Amino acid sequence: MHRVTVVGGGLAGCEAAWQLAARGCKVSLMEMRPHKMTPAHASGNLAELVCSNSLGALNPDSAGGLLKAELRELSSLIMACADAAQVPAGGALAVDREKFAGLITAKITENVNIQVRRELCTEFPLAPAIISTGPLTDEGFAAVLREKIGEDMLFFYDAASPIIEAESIDYSKVFWGSRYGKGGEDYLNCPMDYEEYSHFYLELTGARIAAPKEFERDFYFERCLPVEVLAKRGPKTLVFGPLKPVGLIDPRTGKQPYAVVQLRREDASSSMFNLVGFQTNLAWGEQKRVFRLIPGLEQAEFSRFGVMHRNSFVNSPRVLAKNYQLREFPGVYIAGQLAGVEGYLESTGSGLVAALDLWGSLTGRVVELPPETLLGAMAAYVSRQNSDFQPMNANFGLLPPIAENLPKMQRRQKYSERSRKKLLLLARNLTL
Repeated sequence: MHRVTVVGGGLAGCEAAWQLAARGCKVSLMEMRPHKMTPAHASGNLAELVCSNSLGALNPDSAGGLLKAELRELSSLIMACADAAQVPAGGALAVDREKFAGLITAKITENVNIQVRRELCTEFPLAPAIISTGPLTDEGFAAVLREKIGEDMLFFYDAASPIIEAESIDYSKVFWGSRYGKGGEDYLNCPMDYEEYSHFYLELTGARIAAPKEFERDFYFERCLPVEVLAKRGPKTLVFGPLKPVGLIDPRTGKQPYAVVQLRREDASSSMFNLVGFQTNLAWGEQKRVFRLIPGLEQAEFSRFGVMHRNSFVNSPRVLAKNYQLREFPGVYIAGQLAGVEGYLESTGSGLVAALDLWGSLTGRVVELPPETLLGAMAAYVSRQNSDFQPMNANFGLLPPIAENLPKMQRRQKYSERSRKKLLLLARNLTL
C-alpha cells in the first residue's frame, strides 16, 4: 500500500488526493484552515473559491472548453462537482460556490483512502508528496520551500470582485441577457449612456485604493487586473473590455448602450450577484460610493467587497521537471497556482497530472501527457526554460501548431479533435 502526502486542500490538492486514492494509495491531505485562515478565505471548506465563481468558457472549441473536456475524460473530481453545482452563466461554467466546496469537502472526507489533517505543514514533506498550498501559501511554509529549493518565491496580486445582494438591485433599470444572445438571459445588464459612463469613469479613476500592506507592490497578473488599474489605461479601455456593450440591446430603448456592467449569479437561488470584471483594490467605502453610481445599483448592499490578496508561485522553469516534479527532490511535486499555472481548472489539471505521474512512478508506469493536449502543454510550459516566466492560463498558443492554413474556428476545432484523440489513448492506459 503506497502512502502519499498532499499539502494543501485547494482545487489542485483535492484533485490530486482524489486521483491517488482512486488508484489505491493512502493519502494524508494536510489543510491548515480553519485553524489558520488566509486573507481571502472565509470558511474551512476544501476547494473554496475566493475570486470569481466562474470556471470559464463551456464552448468545446475554446481553450477553456477543451480543458474541461480533458478533465472530464480523466474523471476529474473537481469537474464532476462543478457540473453538479452549476448556475446559469451564458456560455460559461459558473458554480454556486458554497455548494461546490461542500460537495468536494464531502467527497474527500468520506473517502476511506484519504485522511484529512487540519494542521499547518511546517516541514518540507518527504517523498512521495505533492505540495499544492496555492497562491496564499503560509509565509512560514514559504520560507521552508525557499530554503529547500534554493529559489526566492515570486509573487503577483489577484483581485476579487464585489458581490451584491439581489434584493438591493433596482430591476426597473437593468435587463436580462447575454452578449449576442449566447446562453439565454443569464446575466443582469446595467446599461450606461455616455454621460453616466463618463461620470462613473472619473469617480473610479479618482477613488482611494485600500492602504497597501508592507509587502505589496504594483505588480498584477494581466488577466486579473483591478478595474481601477485597467480604467487608468484610458477612458475607453473599459468600454472595449469588461463593460463592452456589443451584442446587447436595452429593451427599454431598443438601442445598444454606450457601456454595460454585467452581473452574474453567485448561487443557485440567485440571491447574490457578482460584478463581472470588477476585481478591485478600492477601499471598501469607496467601492460602495463608486459602484452605486452604476444604474440599478444605487442602493446596492454588498455581501462581499472586493479584496486584493497576494499570489505566490515558484520559478518553475528552474525548479520543476516533467509533470510538475521538483528537479532536486524526486518524488516531490508542486501543483496548482504555486507551480505557475493560472486559473481554477488549470490548477485542477496540474494536480491531476502530478498525481498521475506520481502514481505511475510508484507502480512502474510511465505517464506521458501528449503535448497536443492542454494538460500536457501546460505541464511542459512551466518546466520549459524561460528567463521571464509568468503564470499562464490554458490557451491554444501552448499547443503544437496545426500545419494546415485554416480559418480561426476551423483551426480551433482541429486543436480540439486532435487533443481528444490523443487523450483517449492515454485514458485507456490509465484505466484502473
